[in-house]
Amino acid sequence: MIKIRNLSFQYPDGTQILDNFNLTVQENDRIALIGPNGTGKTTLFKIIMGLLIPQEGEVIIFGKQRKEEEDFVEVREKIGFLFQDSDDQLFCSTVEEDIAFGPLNLGKSKEKAMEIVSETLELVDMQGFEKKTPYSLSGGEKRMIAFATILAMKPKLLLLDEPFAGLDKDATEKMLSILTEIDLPYVIISHRNSLVKEVTDDSYYLNR
Repeated sequence: MIKIRNLSFQYPDGTQILDNFNLTVQENDRIALIGPNGTGKTTLFKIIMGLLIPQEGEVIIFGKQRKEEEDFVEVREKIGFLFQDSDDQLFCSTVEEDIAFGPLNLGKSKEKAMEIVSETLELVDMQGFEKKTPYSLSGGEKRMIAFATILAMKPKLLLLDEPFAGLDKDATEKMLSILTEIDLPYVIISHRNSLVKEVTDDSYYLNR
């Protein structure tokens, strides 16, 4: 599904984040990326989504090399990217508008999009939140709604940046349950190693 070859990325201030980095993600993989802050985990996700452009290397997704902005349109439709900060993901005036945004942009009818909203809120156990305003939610509630927005897109692969951040014990258990039950491959960035071990098959440690 994803093949990263000899990838190098440097920020404008000269900071080298990734150097000759390689990674393969196959169907049914459930992978954790762990390691200290600043080692390039979130940067890698942004490169996969086309939000950052590497100086060297190849990014091959769904069998096609991705270089230009137009190359990533399909990627953003088929890969669900959970941002580290939920406020970067929620921008509509109500929860249902945020969740419906993706399906509507994929050409779903308003009626079908509302069906998806209902199904997805049930999946994340957030029924009754349709008319709530995202800015009024707690950090944990925002996290689950942000997760719902990417699940509503019916993605083929998930990139989850700190999915347990801000979740209380009950919400954490719910997130673990969802990740266990959904039939999707994913890559998780998390500092909560004990939780990650419950829902992944392999871990890769990034350093320097």
